[in-house]
Parts: sequence; C-alpha cells; structure tokens
Amino acid sequence: MAKDASFDIFSTVDMQEVDNAVNQTNKEIGQRYDFKNSKSTVEIEGDNLKVLADDDYKLRSVIEILKAKLIGRKVPVKNLVFEKAEPASGGMLRQIIKIQNGIETEKAKAIVKDIKALNLKVQAAITGDQVRVSGKSRDDLQKVIQALKTKDYGVELQFGNYR
Repeated sequence: MAKDASFDIFSTVDMQEVDNAVNQTNKEIGQRYDFKNSKSTVEIEGDNLKVLADDDYKLRSVIEILKAKLIGRKVPVKNLVFEKAEPASGGMLRQIIKIQNGIETEKAKAIVKDIKALNLKVQAAITGDQVRVSGKSRDDLQKVIQALKTKDYGVELQFGNYR
C-alpha cells in the first residue's frame, strides 16, 4: 500500500540575516557622503524595524539601501509591511516596518481554497501558521507547488518537509 506523501507551505524570515542587513545598512549610511551629518538609523525592535531619517528623501534612501541589503542576504522583501511614515522628535521622520513570520489565517484559507480549485487528489490542512498538503501521488504535490508559485499571496511562500 502506497504511503501518503506530504509537504508544508510556510513563510519565515531569518532574523539573524535581518540583523546582518540592518548592520550593513547602518554602516553604509555612516560612510555615504549624502548622509554626512545625518542622524538616520535603522533599528530592530522585536519583530519590527524602525527607520529614523532627517527628511522624506533620506527616509526613502535608507529604505532602498535596507531593501538592497535584505535582498542580498536572501531575506524575502515581500514579508515586510510598511506603515505610514510619521513625524518623530527633533524634526525627524520615523517609519515602522513589520516583519511577517508565518502565514496569516486569511491567506492560509486562500491557499487551501486555491489548492482545492485544482481538483487534484490532495488534502490541505492549516496547522498553526503553515499549511500541510498531503496526497498519494507525488506528481499531484508537484502540480500544487507549481500552481502556488504562480500566485501572489503577499508573502514569500516556502515549501519544505517534502516526504
């Protein structure tokens, strides 16, 4: 009797890589001429990043540097949620960037719905902040992965624990 094959769909961010990217960003800000005498910084606060900048132009520049460093360290930029920039003390601007770890329930339900719409002989179940897909045919599981890679759920989907 054939045993069921399965895999997990999840979305995680390596916080050590985020920390490294933040350190690289702060180092580059300190070295660049256009940031001379600037108090612009990026800090990690829990699962959020706090960007402080002197003005709107520098805020956008810091965010672009940060994105480049994150991409270079293979951190999914899709998992960043940018909040509205707000004034901070000393005439500075502050922007909070939330880092999404895991798949939210609504997105997980949409993933399960899309899997069921494929009409393959697989089952999808939401377990915490990930989705487990199982079925008898490994080919069907491969078709599910290919179909999900073409869709955008607002977070970077990762596939693992393929058995």
